[in-house]
Amino acid sequence: MIRRIPGASETGPYRGSCSGTGVGDGMVGLNEASKGRLSAEELGELWNVYKSTGDIDAKNEILLNYGYLVKWIVRRMMPKYNNYNEYDDLVSCGMLGLIDAVDKFELKHEVKFETYAVSRIRGEILDYMRSQDWASPSLRKKINAITNAYETFELQNPGHPVDQDVADSLGMPVEQVHKILTQTHMFNLVNFEDALNSGNPESEIGNRDENTPEDELLEKEKKELLAQEIDALPEKERLVITLYYYEGLLLKEIADILQVTESRVSQIHSKVLAKMRTKLEKVVY
Repeated sequence: MIRRIPGASETGPYRGSCSGTGVGDGMVGLNEASKGRLSAEELGELWNVYKSTGDIDAKNEILLNYGYLVKWIVRRMMPKYNNYNEYDDLVSCGMLGLIDAVDKFELKHEVKFETYAVSRIRGEILDYMRSQDWASPSLRKKINAITNAYETFELQNPGHPVDQDVADSLGMPVEQVHKILTQTHMFNLVNFEDALNSGNPESEIGNRDENTPEDELLEKEKKELLAQEIDALPEKERLVITLYYYEGLLLKEIADILQVTESRVSQIHSKVLAKMRTKLEKVVY
């Protein structure tokens, strides 16, 4: 008996939208969320049925199997403590990305579906974020001032500026700098992703064969620059980036390792993204 996902019908699967809710609110870790998934043989059979016949029940079963990816990605992109937490909306957007991934994935591609799906899910969520006013004009002004201050200190000093230097230069308490950095987590995340993909907007897995030599060169330059920037980071900042992007840990898990608050980890992460975004934009433009 093939299960049916909530909101599914005979004419299509989940019919949500990025402004809707009700996709589920279980906030569990990736390993826990992936428990009880179908075997490779069962999945292979479902993929063959769906791609050859368009069977909706088979598609729904595939979506159910990979739904854990959506919740895991949302948890990584949005710390739960933020006062603008729109977890359900982001999960709804992520589900739309997952549906799109299932529709467009080609079995002949020599890439795991999970890898392809993560790209589509993140893309859908980021599109939604861009459509929202995550930062007011006054906050954007402060964000730019803080980012410029970090840039100025980096040019004046081969080392990296401390938060107190930036706060003093702007005439604000260091606590306010920390607060603004916390508020700008999503803002910097979206802008960093935009800078990372600038010059090659069609860089999804399914289009890699169409990349030009110029695209490949640009990607290589960006990767080399990011590696250099990460190596040059102070120890704590480098550890946060390594644990988040290379080890796949959540901000809360990183906070536990560093024995600091999740808010502090978000501040560090946001600050590094702002600095690296500036470096990437110089390469692209």
